[in-house]
Parts: sequence; C-alpha cells; structure tokens
Amino acid sequence: MNEKILVVEDDNSILTGIVDLLESEEYQVVTATDGKKALLQYEKHQPDLILLDIMIPELSGYDVCRTIRSQDALVPILMLTAKGQEVDKVVGLELGADDYIVKPFGIRELLARIHAAFRRLNAKKPSSIPEQMNEICFGSVSVIPKRFECVRGEKITNLTKRELLLLDYLYRHAGEVVTRLTLLNEIWGINFEGTTRTLDQHIAKLRQKIEETPEKPKHLITVHGVGYRFFKEQVSID
Repeated sequence: MNEKILVVEDDNSILTGIVDLLESEEYQVVTATDGKKALLQYEKHQPDLILLDIMIPELSGYDVCRTIRSQDALVPILMLTAKGQEVDKVVGLELGADDYIVKPFGIRELLARIHAAFRRLNAKKPSSIPEQMNEICFGSVSVIPKRFECVRGEKITNLTKRELLLLDYLYRHAGEVVTRLTLLNEIWGINFEGTTRTLDQHIAKLRQKIEETPEKPKHLITVHGVGYRFFKEQVSID
C-alpha cells in the first residue's frame, strides 16, 4: 500500500510541481490550498505524511500543525516556507513539526526529507499490519485487512491503518474490558505523549464504520472511566 501524502500549499505552481513529483515516485497525493481545507482533508484521508506550507489562508500552517498534533502524535509534519528566520523554525518545531524545509528547495532535498521522515516514523511504530491478519467478522460486518476495507451490509468503507489495528486488538480481546492506557500503549506505542482524546476520536470514527447506529453502539461499548469492551454479538446497553 503506497504512502499517502497531504500537500498543503496555496501557490498553484508550487503545488502542481510537488504533486507531479510525488506521484512520479508512486505516492498517493491529496491536496489543500488553505488551512481549513487542510484539516478537512486530514480528517477524511488520514495521510501518512503532511507537507505543510506556513503562509496559507484561513488558518496558518502553525494552527494546522497544532490541531493535527493534538490528535496524532506520530504522523510526520514537514513545514514548507519561504521564511528562513530561526524564530520561525523554532515555533514550527515547538508546535510538533518534524522537519522544516525552506523554499526554494530542490527535488532531491524534498525527497530525502520525506524518506527520512518515513524512516523515523517506522522506527517509532509499535506494530504494522501483519501479512496474515485474519478477516474480522461480526454481526453484519466483514473487515478485509489486506484491502483495508470494512463491509457492513451493502456499504463499503475504507479503514485507516490505526483503525484496523484498533479493531483487530479489540476483536482478539472480545468480551474483555480494555483500558484506554492499554490501547494507547498497544496501538500508539509506550512513548505516545498525546491524550486519551486521540483514542476516543479514533473510536468514534471506527463506530461510524462498524455500527448501524454509532450513537447507540451495539458492538464497541464504552466502559465509563476505564476504556472499551468489544462484543462480537450485538448487546443492548441501557
């Protein structure tokens, strides 16, 4: 599965050049031209890496970086800017950016920074999708790991890697109460520095895909103050 990169840039000529370069390297590419669209694209596509211009309309790159980093501690964020002052680099890095690339930059430099970011990310990841992960079936839901697809009735939706890992872990521990801390350690890693809000947001998105009525889940149940409990058969919670 090719990595997906979100490119956030309001200069159309620069955006086109970056997209052409990344697609020629067989990356999947999604784009945004302002800060608000960047957050929408992030939520929709869950990219593996983000190239983020700082001087963009609506919300600055700093604001976008801060928002994304509050939800995801791992996704690499590489900031792009024409500014080269040290203070700007410090601000970006303090907000959680992984690297800082000053325009104009060369093709080789950009690709090298991206490759380095992915190497660092892979070193941090607690786990990857096992090649022989079994199909997950419960109720009217079938999950096909190799295709990252969730089939519920006639509806097919895509799962992100983290959603798939979450569901697989909960499925393998069906009936057990799994604490938030356990899930964060197992899926995000023991060095994760974010909050349980990140986990709760991923659970909410997962429910949208596996539950008939996400507001009244029958499979993925919250155990208040503790964590979550997964049931292969539907249960009624009063």
